[in-house]
Amino acid sequence: MTHTFLSFGHGYSARALASRLPRSDWHIIGTTRAQEKQNPLAAHDITPRLWPGSDLSEDIASATHILVSAAPNEAGDPVLNDWRTQIAKRAPNLKWIGYLSTTGVYGDHQGGWVDEMTPLVPSTKRGQLRLEAEAAWQTLAKETGLPLHIFRLAGIYGPGRGPFAKVRAGTARRIIKKNQVFSRIHVEDIAQVLTASIAKPNPGTIYNVCDNDAAPPEDVIAYAAELLGLPLPPAQDFETADMTPMARSFYAESKKVRNDRIKDELGVQLQYPDYKTGLQALLKIEQGA
Repeated sequence: MTHTFLSFGHGYSARALASRLPRSDWHIIGTTRAQEKQNPLAAHDITPRLWPGSDLSEDIASATHILVSAAPNEAGDPVLNDWRTQIAKRAPNLKWIGYLSTTGVYGDHQGGWVDEMTPLVPSTKRGQLRLEAEAAWQTLAKETGLPLHIFRLAGIYGPGRGPFAKVRAGTARRIIKKNQVFSRIHVEDIAQVLTASIAKPNPGTIYNVCDNDAAPPEDVIAYAAELLGLPLPPAQDFETADMTPMARSFYAESKKVRNDRIKDELGVQLQYPDYKTGLQALLKIEQGA
């Protein structure tokens, strides 16, 4: 039986997942906002859809699985704004729907631990928008029985998204802020978690998706430089560093995120359990090893 997988906002994480789904069993439809991105999607045996701009009603009707990666904005969740009625009507045909959220919904815990039961008190606008989008999807699931799964992703890295380019260019900085720690996740481990959930659906469940090692950001930059054999990037105090408002906002929250549920319920064994193994693997890819 061929499954139909509809991916709203077919970006970095969705592409990693799609690479794990054999086309003999899966018909994958991916949306993009850019006309020029349609051919690259087709080249990877993904049926492209321009959205906004296309009628996706038939795709929704045929979908057995839906992944929502599109980010919310001030107007709310774009998928629900455009397709809520169609998704609600077709809910009985869906086996699985995944919503990609962020650990930013937990807010700042001053370096303390959070898990899926921790109260949600986002301290950034991005986190608040994600919280509202989560709630909107949960309301729809409650009303219709939609088989919803929420994945709260930590900071994503992977091929093409790592610190090496800035370290090589001499533009990397080690921003120092006391007690600042971030959780991270390699994109291939995101794909692994999603694949495991698809194989073992548990509607209504929320999963934190992160590795085992929440670490200070300056340590990651330092290790990247060590791997490259380059000088340690300069340390700068957070309070006085020249940073864009967007960059500074990432330091508004400090927490360590527990990932027990993806291991205990989905049986996931992380391919990259910490940033060191992840960066080592990225460097090998870059070097063609």
